[in-house]
Amino acid sequence: MAYLTRPLSRRAAVCGALAAAVSTLLAAGTLHPAAAATTSPRSGSGQTDFPASVHAQGKARVSAAVLDLEGTGRTPAVYGDDTPYDTASIIKVDILAAVLLQVQESGHALTAQERAKAEAMIEHSDNKAANALWRRIGLAPGLAAANKRLGLTATQGGPGPKWGLTRTTASDQIRLLRAVFDTGAAAKSASASALSDTSRTYIRTLMTHVAADQSWGVSAASGSGWALKNGWLQRNTTGLWDVNSVGRITTGGHHYLVAVLSDGNTSMKDGVALVERAARAAVSSATAR
Repeated sequence: MAYLTRPLSRRAAVCGALAAAVSTLLAAGTLHPAAAATTSPRSGSGQTDFPASVHAQGKARVSAAVLDLEGTGRTPAVYGDDTPYDTASIIKVDILAAVLLQVQESGHALTAQERAKAEAMIEHSDNKAANALWRRIGLAPGLAAANKRLGLTATQGGPGPKWGLTRTTASDQIRLLRAVFDTGAAAKSASASALSDTSRTYIRTLMTHVAADQSWGVSAASGSGWALKNGWLQRNTTGLWDVNSVGRITTGGHHYLVAVLSDGNTSMKDGVALVERAARAAVSSATAR
């Protein structure tokens, strides 16, 4: 399989992301307080406890899903409860996929203006660009139409302009990532082939070129290359943080799709650390299977 890779020089810039986080918290809105902490799975197929080293503190909770693209299974390993979380900016990958599906149907390429917005939205997590493309796809109904074609079953678009309050699960994010990254035999399924090869390559390329100060997250579990999108959001009602990361990593000669969702973090820094611990633990467990 041909995959784009990116070197792992990320730590030096993470502090800049933490300092600049508040300036990017658009489309946040007000919602319920974060759920109580748990890393134990409810009854359900394929769900596993995180090791104690992941240690979600206080009100924080975390969930992860991992799929080995070279493996024979098509169902991800899930760690923690596979329940809905707010997406924050990881929804921007889904928004871009929806835009590209609409473009494919029209028979026209992205305009120069749309391309500029897409690149700003993914590479720099630009919220103004996301606002414009969220409107372009028709808000939550447009997202729902795209997700039906992409095979997502547990993602609900945010109310009105608030794309950051879209709700999703870790396993549904793996379905989205499969539609973008899976090039195996299973990629011939209707959901995986909804995006054209050109569209999929475009999304993958942008996800390998995120700004250096946003290269944390699932990349912590990578050995040689990654493509990702992160999201972070401080809640108005509690002051607690949602911190999420999704993407494709390469380690031990295998390519893995990884989605880690968290909320209830006391700070963005704590959330980043929790997400990275969870990503490393989930991938390590998956590689041992």
